[in-house]
Formats: sequence, C-alpha cells, structure tokens
Amino acid sequence: MATAAATTGTDMDHPFRQEARDWLEANFDPALRGKDNAMSAVDGPTEETPEQKKWREVMGEKGWGVPTWPKELGGGGLDRAQARILQEEMARIGAWNPIGGMGVMMFGPTLLEYGNDAQKQQHIPGIVRGEVRWCQGYSEPGAGSDLASLQTFAEDKGDYYLVNGQKTWTSGGQWADKCFALVRTDKSQKHAGISFLLIDMDAEGVETRPIRLISGQSPFCETFFTNVKVPKENLVGREGQGWEIGTRLLQHERNSLSGGGGSAGRMNAGTTVPEIAKKYRGTDAEGRIADADLRTRIIKHEMDQRAFALTLRRAALEAKGNAGPSAATSIMKNVGARITQDRAELNIEIMGMQGLGWEGEGFTEAELAQTRSWLWGKAVSIYGGSTEIQNNVIAKRILGMLDHQ
Repeated sequence: MATAAATTGTDMDHPFRQEARDWLEANFDPALRGKDNAMSAVDGPTEETPEQKKWREVMGEKGWGVPTWPKELGGGGLDRAQARILQEEMARIGAWNPIGGMGVMMFGPTLLEYGNDAQKQQHIPGIVRGEVRWCQGYSEPGAGSDLASLQTFAEDKGDYYLVNGQKTWTSGGQWADKCFALVRTDKSQKHAGISFLLIDMDAEGVETRPIRLISGQSPFCETFFTNVKVPKENLVGREGQGWEIGTRLLQHERNSLSGGGGSAGRMNAGTTVPEIAKKYRGTDAEGRIADADLRTRIIKHEMDQRAFALTLRRAALEAKGNAGPSAATSIMKNVGARITQDRAELNIEIMGMQGLGWEGEGFTEAELAQTRSWLWGKAVSIYGGSTEIQNNVIAKRILGMLDHQ
C-alpha cells in the first residue's frame, strides 16, 4: 500500500489531503490499529466490537469505504487522485477500510454499469454502509472452468422466475444475505441463454452446505436452489445478457484480487519475510540473514513484490476517466497469486518444523496461523478464475493469439 511518504510535489500539497487527514484523525480510534474488518475473516465474520461497529458506521455514512462510487448513491464521490490520497492518509495512521466483501469487490461496480436506477437505489446503499453481505453463484459441479455449461435453470413464470439447480464454491454463502447468480433462461443456446439474477439467500428453497477445506476452514459452500421464486425485477440487464455481465464482474474481481484485496491481502499482512528469516535463521556479524542463498531468494521476492505494487499503482494512475478494469487484470491476478504463494512457501521453509504445526503444544499462534495460511493459499491461483484460464485470456485478448483448427 502506498504511504504519504511515497508521494511528492502536487500530491503532498493537494487541498484534499488536509481534509482527509482531519476527518480520519477525528473518527478513527487509534485502538483499532493493527486490527481488521470483522466481516473479512476467512472462516466467516466475527462479532464486531463496539469500536469496530462505530468505525464501520461513520465510514459508511461518509461513503469513503467506496470512495469513487457516486455520491448520490451513498459513495464518496471522490476522483482517483482524492481516493489515492485517502488511501495514503489511512495508511499513515494505521487505519483500515471497514467496508468490503463481494458487494464492494465485484457486484457493486458491475451493478453501477448494468443495473437500472431502481436496482442501484435498492442495493448500492447497503453495500456502501457495509450492511448487506453478497455471495457469488457461478460455478457448478459440472461447470467450473467451462462456466458457460451451467445448468441452473430459471423458468419464466410470468411475474417471477422459478429457479432450480446447484452452485458450488459459493464463497461465504452460509453468511450471505443475497446472491448474484448466473442462471440459464434459454436451454437452446449456450452463452446467449445465460442471464444475471439476484436471489435472496433467505428465500424458501435455498440451502447451503459448507465445504471443509484442507486448511480446516469452511469459507465455501454448496448451494442448492429448489423451486426458488425470484421476482422479475431481480433480473440485471436483459435476458441472455448474463454472460456479458458475468464476464465484466470477473474483471472487477480479478482487479481487486490482483491489488491484494480479500484473503490474499490478509496473508501478506503482518511480519515481513526478512523479519521471519532473521528470527528463525539468525543473522551474521553484519546483521544480515545468515543463510546467503536464502537471503538472495528473499531479496528477489521482495523486489518482485515491490515492482508489482508499483505496477499496480502506475496502472491506477494511468486509468482514464471512469474506465473500468480490462483484460490486463488477468496478468495482474496471475502475478499477484504467484507472489502470494511464493511468500507462503518461503515462510514455511524458513520456519522449518515450526512451520508445519497444525495444533498442540510446541507451536505459537503465529506459527499455526502460518501453516493454515500456506495451505489456504493454494486456492489463490484458482479462485477468481484459475491461472490456466487467465493464461487463455491473456493469449487471446491481450496477445491476439487465436485458436488454430
């Protein structure tokens, strides 16, 4: 994350900087430094403390949790320069964004592009205030990488759709209030038969079953829809436009993931790799990491991580107007996933046997957390579209390589 120290010239003198600094210092409780969004835990939301709740409420009221979203819908209404300054000032005092989740990462930006006025008025304010949790209904047991093969069917019943089918890998489905889902409204066409539908998770006929992962956590679900009635006004865009809308949403997701959002970002927080190495491997007479080969590999990792952060910032600075993410997010997503996994592998290697603990005495809480993060991080190159799928996107849409018959 950029810091105020990294800015120069005009940015430091920008009139918005003092406004942001004054508001944050008046509203962010210093006791919350080093803590995190209670709604962002990998294994489900934790109970908010009164201080966390107050911070979420004031940030939601200000709209600065989604700083560039339209002010008339509750967002911050800031331009990109102001949003960057806000991020820098938050980093300066150790403040974190209490507004997040799939509503911010994926659904909200997509609805702003494709939703009608009534849908925006109905759904955006709840996302802005961090009051409504969303989940994603995309993958199915027989439609993962080939998502267009999905079979969940929404039958037209006049003033509502009757939805039947199954989704899998529904992140946070057991805690979500609502689901944005790709469903089939026409069985005669593959891509053109898909529509984008909003489903209440407490509707009759919706059932979730958590999936336990190798890390011991259960952030994903199987989700079943049995004769679920969904009002026609919950259709985003038009029938058959779901593939277009769903693909756009994935670009927003990859853009967020490549920037260290979500759980990948949390894995990169806290103690640095050099600090861990010095603790577990010791230092030489000059205070350097004792193992020269390990030191070289850590330096390369730190360089990659810093170069990636600077590339992300440059991309943000070069963005024009309100243009959203492009196919280039596939590159960023792949690189971000590799760096996140490289860090976890390095930490496990550095910690040796202390990095392989699952439970029991002889391990610190941080050591056990590192082991589980390492295991959980194997999913980073899968969710949001696997590395292989991103490589296909890069080859076709960026490099211009076409399939050869």
